[in-house]
Amino acid sequence: MANLSQIELQNLKHFISSSSIENTKLTSYSSTSVDPQVKQLFTKAAQDSLNTKETLMTFLNN
Repeated sequence: MANLSQIELQNLKHFISSSSIENTKLTSYSSTSVDPQVKQLFTKAAQDSLNTKETLMTFLNN
């Protein structure tokens, strides 16, 4: 994989941070939800944001 420019690296770090914050918030929303469908929606969204973060992290490890 090609080396990342400084701007690309900063953007990548920003996206990783955003995904992490999103996961934390969605997990919290899920844990406080009473409606099972809403809880499932937040749980799925939280997992998706975690998957996005993990995918983005692979670019830092290369």
